[in-house]
Amino acid sequence: MLGSAKKEKQIVTALLKEAGVTVGGDNPYDIAVNNEKFYERVLGQGSLGLGESYMDEWWDCKKLDEFFNRVLRARLDTKIRNWKFLSYLAKAAIFNAGNYKRAFRIGEKHYDVGNDLYKKMLDDRMVYTCGYWKDAKDLNEAQEAKLDLVCRKIGIKQGMKVLDIGCGWGSFAKFTAEKYGAHVTGVTVSKEQVEFGRKLCKGLPVDILLKDYRDIEGEFDAVVSLGMFEHVGYKNYKTYMKKVYELLKNDGLFLLHTIGGNSSTVATDPWINKYIFPGGMIPSIKQIGKSAENLFVMEDWHNFGSDYDKTLMAWFERFDNGWEDLDADYGNKFYRMWKYYLLASAGSFRARKNQLWQIVLSKNLSGRYDRVT
Repeated sequence: MLGSAKKEKQIVTALLKEAGVTVGGDNPYDIAVNNEKFYERVLGQGSLGLGESYMDEWWDCKKLDEFFNRVLRARLDTKIRNWKFLSYLAKAAIFNAGNYKRAFRIGEKHYDVGNDLYKKMLDDRMVYTCGYWKDAKDLNEAQEAKLDLVCRKIGIKQGMKVLDIGCGWGSFAKFTAEKYGAHVTGVTVSKEQVEFGRKLCKGLPVDILLKDYRDIEGEFDAVVSLGMFEHVGYKNYKTYMKKVYELLKNDGLFLLHTIGGNSSTVATDPWINKYIFPGGMIPSIKQIGKSAENLFVMEDWHNFGSDYDKTLMAWFERFDNGWEDLDADYGNKFYRMWKYYLLASAGSFRARKNQLWQIVLSKNLSGRYDRVT
């Protein structure tokens, strides 16, 4: 057993060295191992073991974001694959994690975790998607710029009927109704978001509904989806696109704002799936293109993934600064879990493993499209 433990330590140490990370090193992205069983756990469980062992305080790192930037750039995530991971992928390929029966699970698991948490972490508008930092000085400006960019890209005008699929706490609906005079229908699978959003948008031409996208009815001048497509699942991409096509007027535009991956997958990271976004997955260019084929014309494809690194670091700073008021209700293990989630995500965008895409689609009946930046 001792020999095996020594070998496992050597393997993990050597892999980390490929990424320029030293166990017990002095750099802020180096790691300190507090439990020698860490090595066995990582080799046996892969990313799930890495995340859970961090939650259990088996290892620490001063700059998790930079640790993950280095690990992902070195593609270490592809070098530790075991039978459990392969079994996980096989199940994901067979089962439809985004089916109708599971539609509200993500709301209960993630978005209903507590509005107090999100108020501390997010900007003043409570926008839980990537900000647009081109000319922004801080998170509030970046989020307002993003909301305005979306409106300009799809030509929002006074009196238009706009559908927001995955409306969050109502930030886009409120902004669009107040600034552009649009009538907005927002749908979400989170009860907490519905309650908050209705209060936020009170007195405005806004309806916030607790509803799965498959149940939406009506006809809209424009459709937006900001950070919701990641919960649809690859088995449902075509169903989703057909539904949007059905809801969108012939001369309307659809803006899809989603995290994207460099290759096609059938599941998300096992740790993220278990603790953060159950049933979620990141689409690829190929998967999005196939789902939109024979339905939409791709008018514009804008990548500003590096802005998500900045957004996530800003979210972590706010979360960390506000933790004293949250600690009693959430506890240390939750703090480490949430810190790991935010900073690992920041590292993934910094390493260019993940992207952030805004895609404008039309029915090819709207004539010329003028690109907005």
